[in-house]
Amino acid sequence: MFAATQADRLNLDISIGTWAILGAVILVMLAFDLLIYARGHVPSVRENAIWSIAWIGVALVFGAAFWAWQGSEAGSQYLAGYLLERSLSLDNIFVFAVILAYFAVPGQQVQAKVLAWGIALALLLRLVFILLGAALLDAFHITFYAFGALLLYTAYKLVRHDDAEIEPEHNPALKQLRKRVTMTEEYHGDRLFFKQAGRRVATPLLAVFVVVATTDLIFAVDSIPAIFAVTQEPFIVFAANAFALIGLRALYFLLVGLMDRFVYLTQGLSFILAFIGVKMLLIDIWHVPIWLSLAVIAGTLVLTAVLSLRVKPKAKTPA
Repeated sequence: MFAATQADRLNLDISIGTWAILGAVILVMLAFDLLIYARGHVPSVRENAIWSIAWIGVALVFGAAFWAWQGSEAGSQYLAGYLLERSLSLDNIFVFAVILAYFAVPGQQVQAKVLAWGIALALLLRLVFILLGAALLDAFHITFYAFGALLLYTAYKLVRHDDAEIEPEHNPALKQLRKRVTMTEEYHGDRLFFKQAGRRVATPLLAVFVVVATTDLIFAVDSIPAIFAVTQEPFIVFAANAFALIGLRALYFLLVGLMDRFVYLTQGLSFILAFIGVKMLLIDIWHVPIWLSLAVIAGTLVLTAVLSLRVKPKAKTPA
């Protein structure tokens, strides 16, 4: 393996038991988020803000423990990976809003539940994607160049707004689901299935659930290669993805009404992806230090937020 690649590959001694512990922690977090958050009432803006901050705190506590356990290099890679995935997950919020509006999902509690289950399935699918990506990187060095080119193309599409139109009706998984499963047009609370004339049928909420999860996997095609430019350790990659996605629904309800204020978010994410794409293409020439990657990601996000907040919101057109 090339020297530049070895610098990012720490060869951590992560046992199956450690993976099991991480999996158990994630399951507990998912269950807590599903059973406690938005239970029996619609959370206020203040509650969503507290939940969002709390989940970030949990991710940072894990990072501090991981830093103390595996050292500063591994801890820095996790922190940079988490910050990267968390920033890219902001784009998911736009997509979630489009999907929920397209299916006219009623009520914040129902929306919160379908997002929770969708994110849980997305995590499982991402784990498969991460293990496959790690195997490809380990077996074929040219994969770095393929990932780098993919990220540059994605950055180009973002800045050109070529992927601005999200059309759930064209989702292949949704088309297959509708062919194979009998589905009603009406929602029945937060139920995925119910009995009609003695037969078990699905509600549209099942379709929303599938579209949320599979659409997130499409986003993973961009975000997973991006984090592999920060670290090639599957454990760190999955941990950063898990902590970035868990609690995303609280952040969704906090920011969905404000997303039009982040006018430079797309440009910021595009720059981050372009930087990481170039980093992967230069992997055999120059090893970008982890502190520089962290500084570029954090600096871009701060600059994007500051510039966006300086723009005056557009006045609403009277109805």
